[in-house]
Amino acid sequence: MDLHTHSTASDGSASPAELVRLAAATGLEVLALTDHDTTGGIDRAAAALPAGMTLVPGAEISCRVAVNGHQISMHVLAYLFDRAEPRFAAVRARLREERATHARRMVERLAAAGHPVRWERVQELARGTVGRPHVAAALVEAGLVPDVNSAFSREWIGAGGRFWAEKVQPDVHETLRLIRDAGGVSVFAHPFATSRGETVGPDIIAAMARDGLTGVEVDHPDHTPWARARLREIAADLGLVTTGSSDFHGDRDRRGLGSETTSRDSYEALVAKASGSSPIRA
Repeated sequence: MDLHTHSTASDGSASPAELVRLAAATGLEVLALTDHDTTGGIDRAAAALPAGMTLVPGAEISCRVAVNGHQISMHVLAYLFDRAEPRFAAVRARLREERATHARRMVERLAAAGHPVRWERVQELARGTVGRPHVAAALVEAGLVPDVNSAFSREWIGAGGRFWAEKVQPDVHETLRLIRDAGGVSVFAHPFATSRGETVGPDIIAAMARDGLTGVEVDHPDHTPWARARLREIAADLGLVTTGSSDFHGDRDRRGLGSETTSRDSYEALVAKASGSSPIRA
């Protein structure tokens, strides 16, 4: 069971149909499609779902939290919510608009500094909705960085980096309430992935739990053994579900589909707590 993956509906390289077929070939029984701020690929993935597979509708929501007078960006995985619920749908639409302009602002900054990165080429690489990984791929193609992960640094387009552009994002506590009110369940994505930028402490996770957070993503490719062990302790103290996921983005991704997985007990706990929608079974 891999509960965190992306398709061309956001910043993945595989179409929703290709993704579910790859998941089946990999041996996965349950796959969550969690594109950034959109559920646009869910119906296409469901239509192509191989026999015997289960698809969990979801989305990865961009948000922020205030800590000591400054903002930290973070992601929350939302599962099994009512996609038609108007307040949450409107927030996702705003975030999608901001996501595209955010990527373009970074490309403009790179070009202004003399780097050979063009917006038109970034769009071609995206094959769909443009996101920061497509800007990173353009940097690799231009020979400016050796790989995609190197682009997500303060030297380039990592959070707070030289060519980073701020995004308008909802507060995490508002986000958690929106997910809950739409009947969904929420999991804090890669909370201790320090390679992605500044992270929050256990006090913020505890505050999120009070506002309805359902679980934490413990087993993630960007988590060290120490981070995984500490997150298990925090989850146990707060009564949160623990999950594992690859955060797979496609053929340029070092993170293999199904390289991190979620236990059946954790999966069933998430499903039991959701009321907005149900897993889709082929």
